[in-house]
Amino acid sequence: MRAVRYDRYGGPEVLAVVDGLPTPPVGAADVRVEVAAAAVGGGEASIRAGRLRRVLRQRLPAGTGVDFVGTVVQAGPAVTRASVGDAVWGLMPHGTFGSLAESVVVPQERIAAAPRSVPPHEAAALPSSGTTALHALTRRVGLEPGRRLLVRGAAGGVGVVAVQLGAALGAHVTALAGAAHLAWLGGLGAAEAFDHRGTELRELGRFDVILDLVGTRLPELRGHLVRGGTLLPLALDPRRPIRSALRTAAGTLDRRTRIAAFSNDPSPRELEELAALVDEGTVAPVVAAVLEMDDIVQAHRMVERGGVRGKIVLTP
Repeated sequence: MRAVRYDRYGGPEVLAVVDGLPTPPVGAADVRVEVAAAAVGGGEASIRAGRLRRVLRQRLPAGTGVDFVGTVVQAGPAVTRASVGDAVWGLMPHGTFGSLAESVVVPQERIAAAPRSVPPHEAAALPSSGTTALHALTRRVGLEPGRRLLVRGAAGGVGVVAVQLGAALGAHVTALAGAAHLAWLGGLGAAEAFDHRGTELRELGRFDVILDLVGTRLPELRGHLVRGGTLLPLALDPRRPIRSALRTAAGTLDRRTRIAAFSNDPSPRELEELAALVDEGTVAPVVAAVLEMDDIVQAHRMVERGGVRGKIVLTP
């Protein structure tokens, strides 16, 4: 099997496609999926660089990638959710990586039927980021029509789904992103969009819900919530991830506003619900580029430069 691996922490150049790797065994309730496409996660650059090594404590060599779309080629005897030949999408088990590979073996709870209306290289942009936005806005806060939602980092993988979903739920969506993305975000459903470099938060008023996908200035963001509002901090400061996590945890002690941080671990039901939203046209995948797996170094360099619209997808 060919798969992306790195055996030391560092820049994008530590990543390589390794051939001849053993394929993992398939357990009684596992499926093996032949991967057609997999996405590059925005937070994986910090993991690869070693900034989270004290938190994740993963063993090297390690794989990368969480999302995948493909075809079931083997199913354990206890599998009831899929059959050989099914087109599925899903995620690696929570806290693990390795979807950038020719095939993956995962528990059946990590997959669901893939959306029928989009090709695999587009669908691959959504399992992780889409379920993150879905869980945040429907489970964590129950976003209601007329509420004011601020999405900070709105052009990224989670942000583009949050803008679409927030608008579909009837919220007034304000998007903060790079200047090049503003008109396009309006087309996705944002009622207003502002350049994050030239906009002061105090100019925007107060919000019922703030979805932060940048990881900085959280105390300031919290100050722009209405009383009883909710801040959803779904990113860590890439320069100081541990300090960022501790600050988020400490902020939960202030009851005037709510911090609802979580690490996304979607249920099969959420994957199914997301597929339905795609097929009905409520959520559209946004793909910045489709590259081959051998272009993994280029993909991580693009992520580190920033400004990626949606997700970068790789095909084996």
